[in-house]
Amino acid sequence: MNKNSLLIGGDYGTDSVRTVLIDGEHGKEISIAVSPYRWQSGLYCNAAQNQWRQHPLDYLEALESAVREMLGKVDAQLAENIVGIGIDTTGSTPVAVDHSGTPLALLHQFRENPNAMFVLWKDHTAIQEAQEINQLCARWEVDYTRYEGGIYSSEWFWAKILHVLRADAEVRSSAYSWVEHCDWIPLH
Repeated sequence: MNKNSLLIGGDYGTDSVRTVLIDGEHGKEISIAVSPYRWQSGLYCNAAQNQWRQHPLDYLEALESAVREMLGKVDAQLAENIVGIGIDTTGSTPVAVDHSGTPLALLHQFRENPNAMFVLWKDHTAIQEAQEINQLCARWEVDYTRYEGGIYSSEWFWAKILHVLRADAEVRSSAYSWVEHCDWIPLH
């Protein structure tokens, strides 16, 4: 094993983050760990409304926990030879951010507001917005939904954003932009 080719992989799923330490030269798995999110207790979710939200701290705390556990299983000197980290997430899972890229839920005034949190892939609160997007696309000269299966889903980025912007004026006025989970994690 080339000690200078160690890689960390982080796979964010619905309930947990899974990490793996790999020998990048040979593809050999060296160590793994899994850390669940706090949201499993039902925080910020409402099944009756098809609302599934996750707090950004779930992602940060779970990744830190899993990486610590994974590295705790190997020689401490190996950690000094990690040359890359790759992240995989379930999408679409967008979040409203401020001008610095910080999810609004990490700001004091939004810390318990589900609309300021990541809108999980399985959240279907944006059914009406997805229908509106589909109707709009059908009226255009080129119906771009034909390039993605013929229908825009309530599980996707634009429908979710539109729903939250309509549902929460405070989030709407405070959001500088929106970012996908897969893009936010490497930023931090």
